[in-house]
Amino acid sequence: MRSIVRNRAAAEDVQRLRAQLERVQGRRMDAPVLPAHPALAGLLPGRGLRPGSAYSLGPSLTLLFALLAPPSQAGSWCGVVGMPEFGAEAAARVGVELDRTVLIPDPGSRWLAVTATIAEVLPVVAVRPPSRARDGDVTRLAARLRERGAVLLVQGTWPQTEAMIDVSDPEWTGVGDGHGYLAARELTVTVSSRRSPVPRRARVQLPAASGQVAATDTTTRGSAPMPLPIRAAG
Repeated sequence: MRSIVRNRAAAEDVQRLRAQLERVQGRRMDAPVLPAHPALAGLLPGRGLRPGSAYSLGPSLTLLFALLAPPSQAGSWCGVVGMPEFGAEAAARVGVELDRTVLIPDPGSRWLAVTATIAEVLPVVAVRPPSRARDGDVTRLAARLRERGAVLLVQGTWPQTEAMIDVSDPEWTGVGDGHGYLAARELTVTVSSRRSPVPRRARVQLPAASGQVAATDTTTRGSAPMPLPIRAAG
């Protein structure tokens, strides 16, 4: 009987803590997420992009394309701010729907105001900040994201992020002994989230031979080195 009472009290404590987190973050923990490619979904908290959240990305434009592609294919409009080298043809090859993509290559010194305005009407906004934003401006933008249910993808460091996503260890395939064509690039995607103390990693093809994204290995946790192939000696 005492065990049942303790379990019930523990469950009530969990529900109370969850309700407090939802009030602070302004969204439900189990709220629907914007879709992500299956090769990346297992790395992301909630298996997708959480509306009302910001994500910090590494400098890879191909990674950005891979994150924009599934939401745009599902009907979400995307805005890209402050990235003049954003290649429309390259983005389309990875799967980004250009008909639902708004480009603002040079927002000038008012880049943060432009980003906040775009987040009012578009569910996904990507930006590369040319300078550090003030804490008060970041807090106001975060409140606007929660209110509108928009997702912010920031190339660079950003406070109050849902997760940090980056790529490393690229390896191209398709070239033989001085001949052939580059066919695919395999790399490691790492997601560090405040919801999980251990980073999640996976080897993916980005781009694959098709030009899009493909899984190459199972998802791994932690920073343990990958096993090396064993070759016979002598």
